[in-house]
Amino acid sequence: MMSDLYWLTDEQMARLRPFFPKSHGRPRVDDRRVLSGIIFVNRNGLRWRDAPAEYGPPKTLYNRWKRWSGMGVFARMMEGLAAEADKPRTVMIDATYLKAHRTASSLRAKKGGQGRSGGASSAATPGWAEHQAPRRGRC
Repeated sequence: MMSDLYWLTDEQMARLRPFFPKSHGRPRVDDRRVLSGIIFVNRNGLRWRDAPAEYGPPKTLYNRWKRWSGMGVFARMMEGLAAEADKPRTVMIDATYLKAHRTASSLRAKKGGQGRSGGASSAATPGWAEHQAPRRGRC
């Protein structure tokens, strides 16, 4: 195993285990391995297929994450762990590495700013005129 991999401790697993859904049918694969892999992938911003082999097949990691997310298991874990705290705290999550979607720039127009239809002229928008139908009857 690589030393820089993340593994949940026995104490952490004991705190999380009450939030696990009951296993129906086939027993689940090793919860510690799969949850540690899910945390590792999310913490490092990896694609599922780039997860280290020590965590098992990427499809197993993704399927567990998708299934448990849909069932609200991870949300219940966070709520339950937060409720155990002595006093309420604010947790800040740094999301500065996230990229904006390509349509995010058009949101300015919806908020009353200077979007495409706002104060900008068509001459200021490169390529704008090429996509417009020619005007007739006006000069």
